[in-house]
Amino acid sequence: MAATETGADAQAPRDVAMGTGSWARAKAILGGSAGNLVEWYDWFAYSSFALYFAPHFFPKGDQTAQLLQAAAVFAVGFLARPVGAWAMGLYADRAGRRTALMVAVLMMCVGSLVIALMPTYAQIGAFAPAGLLLARVLQGLSVGGEYGASATYMSEVAGKTRRGFWSSFQFVTMIMGQLVAIAILLLLQATLSPEDLDAWGWRIPFLIGGVMAVVVFWIRRGLKETKSYTASKEAGHERAHTMMLFRNHPRETAITFGLTAGGSLAFYAYTTYMQKFLVNTTGFAKTTATGIIAAGLVTFMLALPLIGWLSDKFSRKATLIFCFGCGAAFTYPLMSAISRVDNAFAAYLMVTALMIIISGYSAVSAAVKSELFPANVRALGVALPYATANAVFGGTAEYAALWFKQQNHENYFYIYVSVMMAVSLSIGLRLRNTNRTSLILED
Repeated sequence: MAATETGADAQAPRDVAMGTGSWARAKAILGGSAGNLVEWYDWFAYSSFALYFAPHFFPKGDQTAQLLQAAAVFAVGFLARPVGAWAMGLYADRAGRRTALMVAVLMMCVGSLVIALMPTYAQIGAFAPAGLLLARVLQGLSVGGEYGASATYMSEVAGKTRRGFWSSFQFVTMIMGQLVAIAILLLLQATLSPEDLDAWGWRIPFLIGGVMAVVVFWIRRGLKETKSYTASKEAGHERAHTMMLFRNHPRETAITFGLTAGGSLAFYAYTTYMQKFLVNTTGFAKTTATGIIAAGLVTFMLALPLIGWLSDKFSRKATLIFCFGCGAAFTYPLMSAISRVDNAFAAYLMVTALMIIISGYSAVSAAVKSELFPANVRALGVALPYATANAVFGGTAEYAALWFKQQNHENYFYIYVSVMMAVSLSIGLRLRNTNRTSLILED
């Protein structure tokens, strides 16, 4: 259990950090992060461009109905993530973190290219939304596998004294991926006519994502395996299997699920859904809403390493309590105010406030979860409960928000997010200080 320094890492050499200094560690973090950026760029490109491609795959109904159907496909992609997390988590614990990262980015490449080249409903009928669904399932399998392998890899190479800071770059690169998707959206909005963007311009970001994934595949080929993994393997510790996780680590698995439930729901409510919320509820133009979200995400991204650094100085438990406590208290008033605001700068301030709140979870998510599990089951332990909770709560965030809006009870969604943040807060309050009880044993 997490309270003791036992498990697969305990018998490994004390110095299991990768490399011999800060520069080697930084290179390893940045190498792993490059793939994470592309994975999440491809994932968020779907959400960012849904306003444009939804009518081509779901031509019936008004804008809310079309977005609702696109959000349903988005949610199905999330449902594939636990399967990918399970399969890739086992693979990463048996074959290594590096190999799993290479496989994950190739799967994302294929999914992105399928969306880019898929004919529309007018051309092939019901095969178009079916093809879109299959592509999202493939991307869901990829992202599900990416998270556990990436979080584990980055936490294992980060070093004990700066683990919160360095592992925060997992979410930094996630936000960078989202920002790149939004930047391409802004560029296309500025260079293409609305007619061209609606007709074919929305395909461009998915083509870019496919090419980026190929580049990152070659980058990841040059990564070294973590010493934490190799030490555990050389020591002959039992390799991961599914029942080992639930039999030996039920408490840690439940903690990971519970923290992810509120954290993922809020993350997607405050970031990916917020763009549609600003257009569909508040009434901003698409370009204005995109600019607000982009500015907020830049601030969010810059805050993450600071929060990670603070978690190293104080504790990761403290940042989690800040996040979930503020989320439970302020989600309803802030989202209610955003729904009525008519000034873009005021909207930016309120959206950014929500993003700063969720940074208390996002910055330390990889580190906290990795610190709960021993090396021989770490990737599976991080990935499977995370992906399951993310599918149930994060993946359905947009669908739930749009459904409540369609029922004329949009404020119920604010309550839903607040309640789930309170649930995660109750878990965070009982969490041990993983800065001291971490099962990643290293200098």
